[in-house]
Amino acid sequence: MTTSDMVGLRIKTVRRQRGLSQAQLAHPELSDSYVSLIESGKRTPTPAVLELLAQKLDCSLSYLVNGVTAEQMEDIELALGYARLALENGEVSEARTRFAELLTDNNLTGLTKLRQDTEFGLALATEAAGDLDEAISLLTRLRNEETTDERVVELAIALCRVYRDSERLTEAVEVGEGILRGSTRPAWTDLLVELGATLLAAYLWRGDMLRASQFAAELLNAADTLGTPRSTVAACWNAALVAQSAGHGEEALAFAERALAVQSESGHPRNLARMRTAFGSLILRVRPDRAQAARDTLLRAAEELAQTSASSVDLARCQIELARAEVVMGLPAEALGHVEAGHEILPGNVRALGAEADLLLSRAHGALGNFTEAGMHARAVRDRLASLPDSRRAAGTWYAAAETMELLGETDEAVEAYQRALACAGL
Repeated sequence: MTTSDMVGLRIKTVRRQRGLSQAQLAHPELSDSYVSLIESGKRTPTPAVLELLAQKLDCSLSYLVNGVTAEQMEDIELALGYARLALENGEVSEARTRFAELLTDNNLTGLTKLRQDTEFGLALATEAAGDLDEAISLLTRLRNEETTDERVVELAIALCRVYRDSERLTEAVEVGEGILRGSTRPAWTDLLVELGATLLAAYLWRGDMLRASQFAAELLNAADTLGTPRSTVAACWNAALVAQSAGHGEEALAFAERALAVQSESGHPRNLARMRTAFGSLILRVRPDRAQAARDTLLRAAEELAQTSASSVDLARCQIELARAEVVMGLPAEALGHVEAGHEILPGNVRALGAEADLLLSRAHGALGNFTEAGMHARAVRDRLASLPDSRRAAGTWYAAAETMELLGETDEAVEAYQRALACAGL
């Protein structure tokens, strides 16, 4: 049945419950023939007529429009608010349960926007719980529905991000480019810049440096035009990543510091914590002599992430970067504690980050003289990377694994890893 059919049926049902004829309901403002057309679904009443009929029928406008009473609508909105609050507070399991339970409420069926809001919340909670395949399924299903332009972009951002974190880089790029690279791309907005930043990261991960560099410049120009904190943060941060990948470390730090400063003033707590994690990681790579400062930044990020709706991937990444800082500082025992904590919560399908975790475990065990464990984790790096497509990120991890194997005296394995690094880099 169409929406008009359902509205007409509700009016007819309530009219009969009230013991009114069509003429009695219509008089004096409307004609009985017009009421008949509305009840049969052949006319769509205006908002003013709907409000009039609700008053004459002594029922809520909400019931006539959506099939739920005002009290039921309030209960649904309250339940959705509690689910969102749980997610924002980092209570991921509870949030996931609340969103899922709300979707079983039959009153939600006719409330398209609220149902879509609930399903989107469930997808984000599922992503935060580390169930990336299920999150992809939920987001894909939502993308096939008719929704608002803003929600279309929000779904693309989330799906591009989850595909990227799952190392499904081709699909991540397809999602982002489907909106941003079309001939009818809309004018830049904060949301579109954020989508562009997510797409740019996918370019970097797969080693498409030319496209990443060109796109970084485009995003910076868009952010300058918009002049908003959100667009500035997204554009500057990704410009930092491109600069780092190009070997311009100090330029990368300058862009990153600007992004972090703006984010600190006006950003969402989860995004601020994620950026702090990435900033600490960037310091380690560009200025290893500032490892203590990087460690302090990462410890603060870990505290902040624990109080937000950060995903298990975000939490694991922070612990892995903390372990990297401890290794740089010559504290392998402390590194083991952090990387094991990250390893434990990392989803199994996040193989590239898992390979980095195994690499750090190998190096920490090697520094402690635990050569059997070091060799085991070095081989685990190889096993994780073997099934990944060639990419710039994979090349870097293969190279680091080769160096580690060489230090452990596993010459043949080291040679093979060096060869894989070259292949991933296209050499």
